[in-house]
Amino acid sequence: MSIPRDPATRRREFLRYLAGSPLLAAAACWETRASAQAPPAGNREEERFGMNGFPRRMISTPEEAADVFDFRAVAEATLPPAHYGYIATGVDGEGTLAANRRAFAEVGIRARRLVDVSDPDMSVELFGRRWTSPIGIAPCGSQKAFHPEGEVAVARAAKTVDHLQLLSTVTTSGVEEVNEARGEPVWYQLYPTTSFDVTRQLVARADAAGCPALVLTVDLPAGSNRVTQALASRLDGRQCETCHRPGFKNYVSRKRMFDRIPVEDASGRSRFAGLNQPAMTWEVVQRLRDLTDMKILLKGIVTAEDAALCIEHGVDGLVVSNHGGRAEESGLGSLESLPEVVAEIGGRIPVIMDSGIRRGVDIFKALALGADAILVGRSYLWGLSSFGEAGVEAVLRMLRAELRLAMQLAGTPSLGDIGPHSVRRR
Repeated sequence: MSIPRDPATRRREFLRYLAGSPLLAAAACWETRASAQAPPAGNREEERFGMNGFPRRMISTPEEAADVFDFRAVAEATLPPAHYGYIATGVDGEGTLAANRRAFAEVGIRARRLVDVSDPDMSVELFGRRWTSPIGIAPCGSQKAFHPEGEVAVARAAKTVDHLQLLSTVTTSGVEEVNEARGEPVWYQLYPTTSFDVTRQLVARADAAGCPALVLTVDLPAGSNRVTQALASRLDGRQCETCHRPGFKNYVSRKRMFDRIPVEDASGRSRFAGLNQPAMTWEVVQRLRDLTDMKILLKGIVTAEDAALCIEHGVDGLVVSNHGGRAEESGLGSLESLPEVVAEIGGRIPVIMDSGIRRGVDIFKALALGADAILVGRSYLWGLSSFGEAGVEAVLRMLRAELRLAMQLAGTPSLGDIGPHSVRRR
């Protein structure tokens, strides 16, 4: 069968092929997308083609996927442009987004031979809970923009394959509903907001729901310049006012964790201005400690200096992260920041890493450079967008299988056998 090169033709044929599929729910925006220029994608040939240049065929079931980028292709084809742009975007010129992937390419694996790797042990313990895999699910807001079941579908997939899940402050499903679907409480990611009273209520709700860990995001004190997201939104010809009415009050009204929190005072004035807090200092960490017995982790630590301060202020764990290239335009990949943070922490608290992970070998490299666990973001969102719960589960199983194979081929029968000796900078 010949594969049309023209993107518009390819997409239309794909939609005809999927007639009757749930994926067609997003087709209302399609003609606008097909007739317009796609959002800037940067140098991402690995995503659009196989490594030898073979074009990707649109898959119609999760089982057909060769790697996570097959799910990306379906997500791009089926999501409204603005929604796909939200997943795809970096910031500014997207140098950090590109650096996240480039950093993995610059690390090679030193493979050992003649080691019994018949049954690799991928388990890891975090705060007394043993997980069968070091792969966790990063928080992302507004997941019902990608699939009608949103975070609940992700939770069911996480339960099936026993993965850690982090839930966003701006979730479109309440923490109680997600916990029920997950079968146990998830970790809760916290944006500090400009009102500590609002923050206190968010923390109290997560605490009451039994969440064992609170993950404070510290890398977005003042928002970020997401150019690709803005450009993608211009391509979206839908009438979006029903969901996206202007104003912060209308924005948080769609976010379930704010259901019980008054956004305005009695006079109609806003009680808080935003999710990000430019005035946030280490004092906030102590105030959170006074509020809850949940483990407190900081997400967005990328330097040895701040890692040292984490220890000084009694933080229980941290996530080395640049927000998937969606915060500051540092031009440094998260993997590049990992070694100095790990060296400073010295094993005293867990170090988790995210940003740029797409394959099992990426996970192996992050573990080798000192991460105790990793979080994946875009890849499971591609799966969610493509096939809902089944897509998320397929992505997680694929990454687990790829990591297992990477461990076997590198001669490392357990995570404890993976270390700096397992890799070499190119």
